[in-house]
Amino acid sequence: MVTILDRLPDRSGLDRLWSILPQARLVGGSVRDLLLGGQDVHDLDLATPEPPEEVQAQLQAAGIKTIPTGLTHGTITALIDHVPYEITTLRRDVSTDGRHAEVAWTTDWREDAARRDFTINALFCDRNGTIHDFFDGQQDLAAHRLRFVGDAGQRIEEDALRILRFFRFDARFGSETPDETAIAAIRTRAALVEGLSAERLASEMLRILVGPNLMRTLLHMEGAGILACVIPSYRLDRLSRALENDLPEDPVLRLGVLSDTSGLGRKLRLSARKSERLERMHARNGLISCDGDSDNASDRLRISPDLSQDALRQLLSFHSRESLNDWSWVVQAESKADDGRDWNGLRTRLATMEVPVFPLAGRDVVALGVPAGKAVGVLMNEVTRWWRANGCLPDREACLSELKRSLPLSPRGLGG
Repeated sequence: MVTILDRLPDRSGLDRLWSILPQARLVGGSVRDLLLGGQDVHDLDLATPEPPEEVQAQLQAAGIKTIPTGLTHGTITALIDHVPYEITTLRRDVSTDGRHAEVAWTTDWREDAARRDFTINALFCDRNGTIHDFFDGQQDLAAHRLRFVGDAGQRIEEDALRILRFFRFDARFGSETPDETAIAAIRTRAALVEGLSAERLASEMLRILVGPNLMRTLLHMEGAGILACVIPSYRLDRLSRALENDLPEDPVLRLGVLSDTSGLGRKLRLSARKSERLERMHARNGLISCDGDSDNASDRLRISPDLSQDALRQLLSFHSRESLNDWSWVVQAESKADDGRDWNGLRTRLATMEVPVFPLAGRDVVALGVPAGKAVGVLMNEVTRWWRANGCLPDREACLSELKRSLPLSPRGLGG
């Protein structure tokens, strides 16, 4: 008999696990995605009534490598041909505080399903391909309806992160109009989001930003009072314009286009690199230095499709390709209407342009008899400005000639 398990390209690892743990069942997203056709199945997670220590002992006795990834929560990871399978003992919640849960083992499949977040994620599939559905998850999946299991308010109070997970999953599996009961429960409990760790918030938010139906999702979050809890200042209009122009699926870039809130990266506990990238996106308002960090407006260019190759090369000699690309999206999105300019053409030029490298080093100055010290830096800066002003095109010989011409121009800088 053909079952949804036949949609898996390789079920040999599962069959080996089922030969050891015949009561185990696939659970959650893998079952959901198999029902939808199986193209997007990634993680094969299983649930089983055996306690975790027993599961680990049986697997090890069968020669399967195990990792105790979450023993206190009943989870063992089995590695078969380098593929991980998470196996979790059936659980029930003893107590929850909105962020963490204390659990106890159970042998009741319905009790385990009842503690899960959404009906479409509370599905089980046994080794025979039979679906076990306690809360009409299959009907909801077919109807493009995302519902919380049981009482929506209780599920949220058990773990407030389920609020953001609702919007992320609704974007993929829901319809134009989210479940009214879920939205009502979310709206009255929006403040619970502020008690979540920044890392958990950021993880969900970044996944939402590269998910489907983004603008629809953010509008639903705004309507439920959630978006402002995560991002205090946001610009949906700016993000919408950027998305209309095929803004890449880069979560940090999309976050920077959505919000210019100072310190947002630190608030969300993003990595130092991501936080610095967010800050750079809005630090210059599109006016970019082409000669160090000068405050002189004449030393700055505005990122624009109208930039010549020489001007773009100047900017690329001082700023990273990533930063220039980010600035181009932010400035374009700030435009109130399509100005007809070829922003994508600018980004293509930027992507294909070789990063110019100044061909001289301090030792070249010293070789001309200049004592090591401040004077070397003065002369290097002088020649570098000249090189950039000429589109970063002069080669080493031309730069050496300009260096020699500059020697008598800075007697004080030479220390004489």
